[in-house]
Amino acid sequence: MFIVDRRLNPGSKSLENRQRFLRRAKALVQGAVKKSSEGRDIKDVLEGGEVSIPLDGMHEPRFRREGGTRDRVLPGNKKFVEGDILPRSGQGRGRASQPGEGDSEDDFRFVLSRDEFVDLFLDDLELPDLAKRKLAEAEGEGLQRAGYTTSGSPANISVSRTVQLAMARRVALRRPRPETIARLEAELKDCVEEDRRVELAAEIEALKAKARRIPFIDPIDIRFRRFETVPKPVAQAVMFCLMDVSGSMSEHMKDLAKRFYMLLYVFLKRRYRHVEIVFIRHTDRAEEVDEDTFFNGTQSGSTKVLSALAKMREIMDLRYPPSRYNIFGAQASDGDSFGEDSTASSAYLLSELLPFSRYFVYAEVGETASESGTLWTAYSGIASDQFNMATLTARNEVYPALAKLFKKEQPA
Repeated sequence: MFIVDRRLNPGSKSLENRQRFLRRAKALVQGAVKKSSEGRDIKDVLEGGEVSIPLDGMHEPRFRREGGTRDRVLPGNKKFVEGDILPRSGQGRGRASQPGEGDSEDDFRFVLSRDEFVDLFLDDLELPDLAKRKLAEAEGEGLQRAGYTTSGSPANISVSRTVQLAMARRVALRRPRPETIARLEAELKDCVEEDRRVELAAEIEALKAKARRIPFIDPIDIRFRRFETVPKPVAQAVMFCLMDVSGSMSEHMKDLAKRFYMLLYVFLKRRYRHVEIVFIRHTDRAEEVDEDTFFNGTQSGSTKVLSALAKMREIMDLRYPPSRYNIFGAQASDGDSFGEDSTASSAYLLSELLPFSRYFVYAEVGETASESGTLWTAYSGIASDQFNMATLTARNEVYPALAKLFKKEQPA
């Protein structure tokens, strides 16, 4: 007997079952998520979507009866008798018993939400604990205290303000104090002179009448806390993608770089609501381009990394001041540069960019990437907590490289 809950989540009844399934098939689903992200743009990597996993990786909970015999009743049978083997129909796209055979099982397909997609994409990786700076751009609105008003919801009554105004009104109108009336009544009780008794009785009645005319709390005393809608600051960051596009950069290298940038973007989106991306490509000169041109455009020329770093600083000064933005830089190159460019680039990065950046990463890409290139050697002299490097030679190294660069901080 097999019991499988595949309800469409009516009233969130199967939500816990869904999360349990994702935990059970985590490895397969993560592989499907990574494969799904290959054809996406960098900013689209965070969108959810449909993924499929092979049925041979599914292990549904089952109740099994050990031993004994069992009979099955198949309704509507007119052509089979006991002992016949029932053929399997259908041409699925899943596994087959032998290569080339038509009998197979379909893949298990389901839709992941945005949060589920990102969680599986990143697993347990986190950015370092970066302090967020005061930012000016606002997305969304929030409520802020804005004094008091004479009308509003009873839930927003300001008791302290109301009592304060009521007391000021009673003092201004000289409302008789209860202690004064009590003192006169005690004097009247002990008084034996008739004229004085009449005088005290009249005074007491006048004070009580005045107290009734001046209530302890009047509607004009009531004040409500007032709120108004104001722009709400949100965390924002800018990610600079720098890449060498000279003739030495092959399509394989550019593919590795794209995956590197894509993962870095996902890391940043986990910390900041608003992340802008700036693409800077360079040979011996640098220019800002769109994403399609950045990865697919062709350009010839020698390699000068300093031009890209200077272009990044120029754009920072024009559009992304560090006082308002969290600056992140990511550079990908095959590691070659000409003349004194490597040394000059290292010095420029250390003095002009790192002091204003939250983090800067350099990835040396290519099948022969190593830690002996001219640019790697020059960058190795940079000692800063905001800078790190990695080599990428194959697709399966991109994710571990980012995990190493942005490993989860361990408690002291």
